[in-house]
Amino acid sequence: MEWEAFGGERVRMARHRVDDYVALIQQTAEEVAPLGIEVLCGIEAEVFPDEIHLQPMDSILSQYPFDFVLGSLHAQCQSYLQWLEQHEVRDDAAIIDHYFRHLIEGVRSGRYDSMSHPDVIRTYGVVSRFAPQEHEPVIRQFLTALVEEDVCMEVNTSGLTKGDFEVHPDPIILDWAAEAGVKLTVGSDSHRPLNVGQFFPTVLPMLKQKGFQELHYFRQRKRHVIPNNGVHDATA
Repeated sequence: MEWEAFGGERVRMARHRVDDYVALIQQTAEEVAPLGIEVLCGIEAEVFPDEIHLQPMDSILSQYPFDFVLGSLHAQCQSYLQWLEQHEVRDDAAIIDHYFRHLIEGVRSGRYDSMSHPDVIRTYGVVSRFAPQEHEPVIRQFLTALVEEDVCMEVNTSGLTKGDFEVHPDPIILDWAAEAGVKLTVGSDSHRPLNVGQFFPTVLPMLKQKGFQELHYFRQRKRHVIPNNGVHDATA
């Protein structure tokens, strides 16, 4: 699978830049450690229905000391749109159901620590309408897979800036996740420094109200628990 098919420049990190990325993280971690700040190294790795195309990515994941690996299915990428077309998946309902089934496969793969922005299918015009209640069975299957495989789900605050202007995943899905006992990580999808931690003061109390008393983060691919006290602090 070509790099451009997964998004290309300004969307995906080119293979030759991974060394520089990891080195920059390590350098920054060393520089700020005396200040009592811990910097960890994470990466967002694609989910895709054809495993053979993920082999180069798996090689990268095995070569570097990542603390945290997010699993993301970006349905708007050319590669996924081509897959849908090749398999004659065209109507919105079928696209959404396939999307969540592919997320389930990602959970079962053991490749990822947390599944990021898990209803991003609603954004970027891939489908014209996304109503979680209409896809409750497959979404609940996804949540069950998370619990069974002990994989986290990311709550991504960037959803508040685009599309439906609602957090990822939709609050209804968060209710189902609370019922199922899904563990959460929280991220702001900060493509720029000013986005770091955006909307955490709004989202953390909402999660606490829904019953999520704990949040999680990863160090050396091992999960750690922190309390969700409903406010944004440096550890959240």
